[in-house]
Amino acid sequence: MMGQSWIESMVWNPIWTIKFSLIYYQQSAPSHQHQLNLTPSQKTFIIKQKLAKKARQNRPIPQWFRLKTDNTIQYNAKRRHWRRTKLNL
Repeated sequence: MMGQSWIESMVWNPIWTIKFSLIYYQQSAPSHQHQLNLTPSQKTFIIKQKLAKKARQNRPIPQWFRLKTDNTIQYNAKRRHWRRTKLNL
C-alpha cells in the first residue's frame, strides 16, 4: 500500500467496496419502489385470465416432445423468471 493515496487504498479494499456499494444501494433505492409492481388482490377477470395463460406458457417442454423432434428443440426459449422478467400488464 506504499505510494497510494488513502482513496486508492479504500477503492481497492474489497471489504470497503462491498460496504460502500450496500450503503449506496440502500440510499439510492427508495423503500416504496418495491411496492410499485405488486398485483392487487382484487384482480379484474381479464387480468386474471392473462396471468393464468402466462403461467401455463411458463413451463419446460415435455420430454416426449424432445424425443419427437430428435432433440433439436431442447428447452423452452421463452421461459420467464418471476423476478427477472416482468409481464407489464
